[in-house]
Amino acid sequence: MNTPVTVDDPPKARRREQRGWYWYDVANSGFQTTVITVFLGPYLTTLAERAADPGGRVPFLGLDLRAEAYFSAVVSISVVLQIIVMPITGALADHTGRKKELLGVAAYLGAAATLGFYLVDGAAYALGGALFIVANVAFGAAMVVYNSFLPQIATADERDRVSSRGWGFGYLGGFTLLAANLALYLGSGVESGLAVRISLASAGVWWAVFTVIPLLRLRNRPVHTDGETTAGQAVTGSFRQLGRTIAGLRRYPRSMMFLLAYLIYNDGVQTVISFSATYADKELGLSKQTQITAILLVQAVAFGGALLLGALAARFGTKRTVLVSLVAWTAVVAVAYFLERGAAAQFYAIAVVIAVVMGGTQALSRSLYSLVIPPGREAEYFSLFEVSDKGSALLGSFTLTLALQLTGSYRVAILSLVIFFVAGFALLAATNLPRAVREAGNQVPARI
Repeated sequence: MNTPVTVDDPPKARRREQRGWYWYDVANSGFQTTVITVFLGPYLTTLAERAADPGGRVPFLGLDLRAEAYFSAVVSISVVLQIIVMPITGALADHTGRKKELLGVAAYLGAAATLGFYLVDGAAYALGGALFIVANVAFGAAMVVYNSFLPQIATADERDRVSSRGWGFGYLGGFTLLAANLALYLGSGVESGLAVRISLASAGVWWAVFTVIPLLRLRNRPVHTDGETTAGQAVTGSFRQLGRTIAGLRRYPRSMMFLLAYLIYNDGVQTVISFSATYADKELGLSKQTQITAILLVQAVAFGGALLLGALAARFGTKRTVLVSLVAWTAVVAVAYFLERGAAAQFYAIAVVIAVVMGGTQALSRSLYSLVIPPGREAEYFSLFEVSDKGSALLGSFTLTLALQLTGSYRVAILSLVIFFVAGFALLAATNLPRAVREAGNQVPARI
């Protein structure tokens, strides 16, 4: 029988589990890059445009949508469902202690739905939307459980480094799969639609294969319960625990303030990431080769960017480093509005800026959040964190959908995201993080 590893164990034991933990960032990276960032948005938008009525609209789940707004609407629907599913997943993980099993179920459900994109062709835009909703909800649920391992496998002073490395290795994984898909799309002679479907399905295979490593390395922790707990009692208890989590946030007002800041600015980050390929395709008229090359550039530079911002946080403080990154994000969105149509060099330049700040913003935010939540309830609180994490942005996608519905302008839509970075910056700047850490019952690291 394996003995659970805790942050009190020797460094060698912690490092072994940390190395296994990194691999889930690699596993889900294909879904983020190949599916969300590059191929699915433009592909589903094109299918919706082909199936649209003379007024340019398509039906989906009782909604009457502009074809241009279809993908952002699907993202919004998936995030609404994530808001329901992820807190329940987190409460269930903490209540039962079966984090590994929950991670596996969610990851393989998402991988199976992603593999199903191979069947999305012709007028099957609705099938593509339904598969994405399943995959994205499963993605979010798995991330809740995955992130909740961080406080259990790393001490307070290790978390910036561990979180940044996980994100950095994820970028390398996303780069590798996307490079292979670029070769397929551009150099194999395979028809473009088929190449897109193969690329989308490959992300499901990638997700399934590399999830094996963290499932072998990560360890469940014991939970303290009164007697044996049946599955039904666990689910019921999870709902009660979820209610206590939401109500209990009032006891941690500064933690709640940080969470609100993160939800706002990360909505902007995720919406920029998920919308970039569609913006490049439909507004800037850039080729698929330019789009994929830019994303590959982002993945390559982002690995170093995540490690760079981690090093800057160690020297200047994590909060200050995140605030500087939000200033950079504001500039990126503002400049994107003025990019010239067909100007690939300008698009590459802005991609480099995104690459430098993207991983660090998210990795350092994850590390900060792990410090301001009470010990023993990590999955519960990370479920709230995940509502606006990788590849899912409710307010941002809703803002895009509304802007596109009202104006039909992709430039107005991208500019509307400035408010998320400005508001997030203001809230984070006003948050007393050392006090939040102490109120949660955790040790304040040397620099925060």
